Amino acid sequence: MQSHPGSQVAVSEEKRRRPSWLILSLGFGGLLTCIVVAAVGTLAALDRVRSNEVHSRKMFLERLSALDQIRAQIYLSGTYVRDFLLSPDPLTAQAQAAHLGPLERDTHNAIEAYRRNLEPEEREPFLALRKEIEAYWQVLDTTVGWTQQDRDRLRFSFFYNELVPRRTAMLQIADRIALVNERGLTRSEGQSASAAGNLRRYLMLTFAGTLGGGLILALVTIAFTLRLERELELRRSDLQELSTLLLRAQENERRALARELHDEIGQSLSAILMETEGAECAERRADLSSHLDSIKGLAEKTVNQVRDLALLLRPSMLDDLGLAPALNWHARETSKRTGLNVVVSADDAIDDLPDEHRTCIYRLVQEAVNNAVRHANARTVDVSVRKEGHKVNVTVRDNGAGFDTRFLRGLGLLGMEERVRRLGGRLKITSEPGRGTLVHAALPLSDLEKRNGHEADSYLVG
Repeated sequence: MQSHPGSQVAVSEEKRRRPSWLILSLGFGGLLTCIVVAAVGTLAALDRVRSNEVHSRKMFLERLSALDQIRAQIYLSGTYVRDFLLSPDPLTAQAQAAHLGPLERDTHNAIEAYRRNLEPEEREPFLALRKEIEAYWQVLDTTVGWTQQDRDRLRFSFFYNELVPRRTAMLQIADRIALVNERGLTRSEGQSASAAGNLRRYLMLTFAGTLGGGLILALVTIAFTLRLERELELRRSDLQELSTLLLRAQENERRALARELHDEIGQSLSAILMETEGAECAERRADLSSHLDSIKGLAEKTVNQVRDLALLLRPSMLDDLGLAPALNWHARETSKRTGLNVVVSADDAIDDLPDEHRTCIYRLVQEAVNNAVRHANARTVDVSVRKEGHKVNVTVRDNGAGFDTRFLRGLGLLGMEERVRRLGGRLKITSEPGRGTLVHAALPLSDLEKRNGHEADSYLVG
């Protein structure tokens, strides 16, 4: 099929846009996902650091409180034992000894509480402290059983040789544990500082990754926008070219119509006027009859010319009989006029199509067949129109010379594209030099409002 040289026909814009939109959607979605994941990870890391810090400080304070309680109870127990030993009154001594029982239970409870929060580094001094405390309370339990004579006799030696050294040893061990406990707190704070440093590095990496992804997406978006602007400019150029070609075709059609009216119909009417004048001047009946026969022949010829001209503009049978008869008539007329074998295969259901669809299909087939006649030197053209589901498939195939779809494009192809696009359809033209041409159009059967809002895919395939 023929086209005039022009700009290269682009591949379907909708097909080209989908991958770009997919890439942009995935990119922005991935960036947002990274930001959300980074935010969630940061909050989780902050929560872990805060929880670890709170837990470490809580454990330190609980152990410190237990040590302070143990120290206080050791000091208080020494005071009660001293008063017990120095009391001259048995009742008062018994009262002082009675304080030691609850104090011993509180000491053991404090030791057990400290054991539950014990750090590995504190195990050795803690075991030594517990051993000393147990021995200490065993000595005190023995001491409170002394009689008045035993107290008077042993009080000073027991106090200075037994009680004070044991109490001093226990307090020294408690101080060792407190020192280990402080080191544990320092170690926990160091771990918290290390976790905070890791969190900062994680945030820096996340920020760098997000910034890099954002820059890449910005560059992709800019490139995509520039490409869309170029495509829009090309489309505007195509529309301007089409408008120019349409105006030129309109003028050519008007010129051809005027020439047809002047050269054919005008001359026939002038001949009829001349024959009429000749009939008026005829004196013999035979001359009058000859003029009338000539007028009749000229009138019949004029009527046929007007009918052919009207059918070329728009066949009346397209409105009166339907699309299938109009296509068959056009095939017969083309075969009669050119000798080209045009075979039409059409469903009866296509006659129920909307008027716009019938007109589009007729003009598309008409243009494709005329191109095969004028430019392809084809011997056979097969036309197929089928209604399949919610669309109509139109196929025109010839066995002519074909053409290179990359470099040839003209008003006929542009007109077919615009007609199909206006109905929201898809036009595909496949051709190669020496292998004929295939024109395929798929027209959706949708509401007029929906059709007018769609843009069709229309492209040429070499």
